[in-house]
Formats: sequence, C-alpha cells, structure tokens
Amino acid sequence: MMSEASSKTGSQALPIGYRFNEYEIQQVIGEGGFGIVYRAWDSELDRTVAIKEFMPASIALRDEDHHLLLRSERFMRLYQAGLHSFVQEAKTLGRFNHPHLLHVLRFWQANDTAYMVTQFYQGETLKSRYLREFSPCSEADIRAMLPPLLSALKTLHDHDYLHRDIAPDNILLQQDGSPVLLDFGSACKTIGHLTDKTEIMLKPGYAPIEQYSEGRDGDQGPWTDIYALGAVLHALICGEAPPVSVVRSLSDSYLPLAERELSSYSRGLLCTIDQMLACEPDQRPQSIVALRDLLVENDREVQCDAPEPELTPAREETLLPALVVPEVAQSEPAIATPRKRRPLWIGGGIAAAGLVTLLAVHGFNGNSPHPEAVAPTKPPVEVAEQKVTPSPKTAVAPVPVTPAQIYLRAADATQLSQVEINGKPHSTEDQDGMKRLSLVPGDYQLQVKLKQGGNWQHSLHIDEGSGTWLVNVPTPAG
Repeated sequence: MMSEASSKTGSQALPIGYRFNEYEIQQVIGEGGFGIVYRAWDSELDRTVAIKEFMPASIALRDEDHHLLLRSERFMRLYQAGLHSFVQEAKTLGRFNHPHLLHVLRFWQANDTAYMVTQFYQGETLKSRYLREFSPCSEADIRAMLPPLLSALKTLHDHDYLHRDIAPDNILLQQDGSPVLLDFGSACKTIGHLTDKTEIMLKPGYAPIEQYSEGRDGDQGPWTDIYALGAVLHALICGEAPPVSVVRSLSDSYLPLAERELSSYSRGLLCTIDQMLACEPDQRPQSIVALRDLLVENDREVQCDAPEPELTPAREETLLPALVVPEVAQSEPAIATPRKRRPLWIGGGIAAAGLVTLLAVHGFNGNSPHPEAVAPTKPPVEVAEQKVTPSPKTAVAPVPVTPAQIYLRAADATQLSQVEINGKPHSTEDQDGMKRLSLVPGDYQLQVKLKQGGNWQHSLHIDEGSGTWLVNVPTPAG
C-alpha cells in the first residue's frame, strides 16, 4: 500500500538535467496547483525556452520513473478534464503570433502527461510586482498596459476565442514594461463548445457570475473577459479583487471606485472599471471596441486628455496554421502495482462549477488516507526520453492556509436549524439571507438539520486557495 501523502513541501518537478531530446531542463521557474514551468535549453537552436508541464499536484504524484500516477481512481475524470484543458490551451496559443500573447512553439505527450514549449519571457507577473506587497499601480502605468492587453484580447475574440482566466498572476510584465497574457488553461472556442462543462477552474473575485452557472456557456462572451480585466484593474488600484461575483448576485455590497476617495486616478478611468465590473453581463461593454469607446467617452465627459487606446499594434492579426496536437485517449485507467511512493506536495484544486447543488471555486482535496496510486490514461509518447542526470530537489516553502468561506442558501433560510460538520455542530453566521461558515482545507461531511424535520447531507472536498463556495440547500416546499 502506498504511504500516506503527508508532506506539503516536497517538489514534484522533474530533476535538473532531465532531457526531452534537444530540450534540457535547467531550472524550475514555478510550481503551482495545476502545472510546473521550467526554463530549458534548446540545443538545436541555441536558445532558452520555457517548458510547461501539466501536473495537477492535488490529485497526482510522480513515480521513480517520472511518470504521473493518480492518488485515487476517483480522480480520473478530473485528470482527464484538466489534461483536455491543457491540450486546448496548446491548440489555442499555437494559432496566434501576437506580441502580447504567449507564443507556443511545440507540444507533445510523455510521462503520462503533456508538455508545451513556449517562448521564454523575462519579467514578473502583476501579482508579483504589485500585490505580494501591495503597491498601487499608477494610472499612467495602467493606461500604458491597457492598449496591448486590449489588442491581445481583441485578437482572441475576433477569432471566436475567450481567455476566461484573466488574473494578476496570468499577466506578465516584460523587462520593457509591455504585458504578455499567459495561461489559457480555461480558454475555449466559443463556437463549438469545446470545453468540458462540468470541470472548470475559477479564481474568486476575477470570475464573473456567468462562469459559475450550469448551462450558461451561451451567456459567456467578450464581456466575460472584460469583467476579469476590470477585476485586475480593481486589484491594481485597491490591493484586492472586488467581492466574489456569485455573492454579489445575491447581495451586491460592491462600492463603485468612482464613489471612493481615489484622488490619484481620473474619474473617467474609475467609471470605466466600474462598468466593466457590472454584475449582469448585458450591463458591461459587449466587445473590446465598445470598451475602448467607453473609456474615450468617459474621459471626454470629465475632460481628461488621456490618449485614445490603440488596438492595432504591429503583428496583431497574424494567425498561424493550426498546431498539430494529439488527442488524449479516453481509455479506462489501470491501477498501478502497489509500492512505496514519495510524499505528495498538495497544491490547488479543481472545481465542479456546474453541479446542481453546488457552485464553487476550487474544490478538491487529496487528503484521503492511504490512497491507491492509479495510472492516468497513457497517451502515445511522441518525444523519446533520454538519460537523466538527477539532482537534489529544492524545497517549496509552505503557504499560509486561508479558510474557505461557505455560504448555505435556501429558498427559506429560516428552515436551516443546525449545521453539523463531520457529525459535530458547527457555528454559523447569518449574512445576506444565508448561513456562512469557514472551513480550512480538508474533507468534510456537511449535514443541515431542517426545522420541519429531516436532514440534508453533502460531501465537501476543500483544497488550499478554495476561495468562496455557494451551496444550495433544498428545503420542503410550503
């Protein structure tokens, strides 16, 4: 039986010196909940590149041969959905040659997972520059980065793609100050509905209401990315994202930026951001051109002399031939031979946002005792692995645990008499006609006792960075 994954500091990264034919890994750049990014050397073209590996650390671990194993067979569907999203990201980015969109050079499958090679960019994300230790971004800097970002989004939207994951950690500022839009893990082609509608990954505060709702793909469009970009601008000015949209839809406590004392910013810019953050999709600008025109009009109304945003930089409309990406096989998983494994470092989670009884942000956890290791679906290996020179792995500093906020909603909240977690009463607070409680990462059995008699139960799997959950509790009619 595999040893229980108890360590959260062990890296799952491939060792320095690992080779994929001409690519040799030189450094681990970043390691998150859904993937690992490496700096690598391309010996054929004598250049530095970045390699991104799909590695959902909360549900998978790596064996001694560097192949991925699932912590439990029950995670197979989640793994396949995430891998599908990774494949779609490669397909999407491989089509564009835009100076402010991440450029994919190559893609392959190996080690029971997938990899993409991208251009190597030097710089730091907006999250790193402004939000780790909050320092407000000036209006001049915001207006300087808006035109290239709007241009990149317009290019995507003009070809019927949405980004759907715009956030401060997905926008890189290069050394010359120009931004690059990263991580299309949730990107989908709006024509054809290519996404798996049951497994999507959302960031609380940045995802608009239409991304939470089952069957509302038709409600998503350019205005969906516009909301997320507005939330990024809000964070750059205020140090935090606006209130979670699914909570705003029930009771909107958002205070418009234009009504706050923000004297360092023009009213035209603040009013534009407020309109980008309208809770209802039809109240936001419906396209990037409409957003640009709105900013110009708002500036004109307050007699601001800011330059009009430019949407057509050089190379904007370059569209490359479709990248040839192998499809992921959907065969049944095989259970690996039990053997001792290294501890698993647990990262982020994957949310099933379309559930009838649950609308959540990041909701899976890998703390099941003594899980069986399950081999993911094995796609064909397109790039041969060469001899590896192992090197010691560096430790990852533990991240402070932030409790998830759970909102219990019912047609008649007064019928919710008592909430129990794992068989024990749990305190709640009344807020906006709902019951609110906080839970740290873990596996929970939620039980709600109803005044009219009877109980309602639901399992919760909460991982680190889980954000906000909205749980619909059915109550008897009448």
